[in-house]
Amino acid sequence: MNFIKNNIEENIGTIIFNNDTKRNSLNFEMLDELLNALKEFKKKNVRVVIIRSTKGAKVWSAGLSIAELPEPGTDPLSYNHPLEQVLRTIQRFPAPVIAMTEGSVWGGACDLAFVCDILIGSPNTSFAITPAKIGVPYNSSGILHFLNILGLNIAKEMFFTAKPISAQRAENLGILNHLVPVNELEDFTYKLAKDITYNSPLSISVIKEQLNILGSSDPINPSTFERVQELRNHAYESRDYLEGKKAFLEKRKPVFKGK
Repeated sequence: MNFIKNNIEENIGTIIFNNDTKRNSLNFEMLDELLNALKEFKKKNVRVVIIRSTKGAKVWSAGLSIAELPEPGTDPLSYNHPLEQVLRTIQRFPAPVIAMTEGSVWGGACDLAFVCDILIGSPNTSFAITPAKIGVPYNSSGILHFLNILGLNIAKEMFFTAKPISAQRAENLGILNHLVPVNELEDFTYKLAKDITYNSPLSISVIKEQLNILGSSDPINPSTFERVQELRNHAYESRDYLEGKKAFLEKRKPVFKGK
């Protein structure tokens, strides 16, 4: 099965999530296809990339596939995890990447959307950061992605509650660049992408890299980094982590003990 569809038209590369029956969950095969599509687009010098769901989808993506999370004691989101590779590829992609977010966006898919350069949504768009629902620790680079776009207090609220925020609130918080009616979402997004293609691709590439470097330039000293990693180890070696995964697969509410 192809978990995505991709095409290039008028210098715009489109990636369409194609696994609605599984709510476009980001399994390893889908992430591998995403990575290959981005590499192909880079070789062909596309001017803009659009990442989207199928038209009318209720879920843009449900995030990482729970079934593929490792057993306790193994980092669930290490540096070389396929999602991390996709996120870095989007950030380093030499052209703008637009997330056209029709439907709800959960967990790791929020991370994917938030590293895109421009986010466009409709009234049925929502965002939820959900690792606490299944006892999963989030990695430091992902936390920084959320801090950069949300700010500290909103990031805390979203991580702690794991509840979705509406499209209207997302626009008010600056998460969405544009909030447009669902029947105008596609036309609006592709018109914006087309406008970008008329500008200098070299200038845009350089400015994107400058913005990314300057936007993530706050230093973290080694002792702080080690403490953060120790906290993550404590979480992904826990009973709660195992319980969260089991409860999801057994389709029941987890019973967390804080251990």
